[in-house]
Amino acid sequence: MARKQGYKMTTRLVHGPEHSAKWDFEHHVTPPLSSSTTYRLDSAERGSRGFAEFGRLVRDTGDAPVYIYDRLDEPTRSILEGELADVEGGDACLTFASGMAAISATLMTLMQAGDEVVAHPTLYGCTHSLLVNWLPRFGMGVQRAEIGDPDALRAVISERTRVIYFESPVNPTLEMIDIAAVRALVDEANEGRPEERKVQIVIDNTFATPFCQRPLEHGADVVVHSLTKNLGGFGTEIGGAVICPRWLLAALKLYRKDLGGILASKGAWSIMVYGLPTLALRLKRQQHTAKKVATWLEKQEAVARVTYPGLASYPWRELAERQHRDWDGDYAPGGMIYFEIDPTRVEAEEFVDEIARSAYSITLAVSLGHTKTLIELPSSMTHSVYGQPGKGVRLSIGLESPADIIADLKAAFATCVRKPHPVH
Repeated sequence: MARKQGYKMTTRLVHGPEHSAKWDFEHHVTPPLSSSTTYRLDSAERGSRGFAEFGRLVRDTGDAPVYIYDRLDEPTRSILEGELADVEGGDACLTFASGMAAISATLMTLMQAGDEVVAHPTLYGCTHSLLVNWLPRFGMGVQRAEIGDPDALRAVISERTRVIYFESPVNPTLEMIDIAAVRALVDEANEGRPEERKVQIVIDNTFATPFCQRPLEHGADVVVHSLTKNLGGFGTEIGGAVICPRWLLAALKLYRKDLGGILASKGAWSIMVYGLPTLALRLKRQQHTAKKVATWLEKQEAVARVTYPGLASYPWRELAERQHRDWDGDYAPGGMIYFEIDPTRVEAEEFVDEIARSAYSITLAVSLGHTKTLIELPSSMTHSVYGQPGKGVRLSIGLESPADIIADLKAAFATCVRKPHPVH
């Protein structure tokens, strides 16, 4: 275990643990795929010990865990969880069948009837739906506040508040929130509260990934991810993860066991073998391309505004340069772009339809963090639950040539732009 200490995280993600009590890593170059729903226990005593130890933190060193049944724990998924905890700098990680399963588990574990979550007004559409349509059914309250505005946040925190929840960068607008400032305000609110009632900061780090940002370093308590996106990277697996303090792990494991939203071992294996080792490589390429595409978009008359952390015009650039640092200490603006089209020149829906019809390097699809460049209209797709029309376009940069992406965007604008009427 000691051998990997001192190596860069990019190297550690390629190699993983050099050995693990969870499985034989002494002889496998590629981690093995476990594919068994149940495990031989050998004796009643061993089975009893396995159930008694359920909920503990399983590490790569020490005694091998007793595996009982896939829904409780299994080797491949457990190794991935160790890697994800390591990459985010957390005590522990638990994976789930999807990002929404991870978010739901986190909120339902931290809260009970009578508690409230304070959430940022703009969130991924399904997260917004969870807060609006489902938490109230369990007697849990929801307050909305601009998390980046200390006065607005302070005004809504009450004795009922248990969680501060937000994304940074925000999906899809790429607004950035100062995590350290939220930490300072929450510390103020937590003064005098018993440990079991302290407010917890939960952040969705899917857009940034731990390559660009590690929220725990800035004061977050819990980090959630959709593994479907850049951490998986290839658009083949759906999954979610919660990186949490040790004290929360047992409750999360109990929730997952009883509600059953486990990440399949085959999905965990793909993410561990293909997703994590290529994360840094893919993000560096995506950032390189995103900067070129965003710079080009800023020069287009049909584009009203471009939001990308790599641009000098990015409104939160100073904050981004503090929070978004890769493992080498370099600025890491990510691969997501949000731009608004001037409706007097081009209809956003018409533009996206033209991309879908004619572009080769850009795909109309509602995901992100893929090897392919993906485009969508949040207001009518991923964020349609808000019911608000919009002209914004979300662009997730993939691994294609930046010249090809720009050429496809240019062709779509040329086809869709409205020619001004001649003046007589």
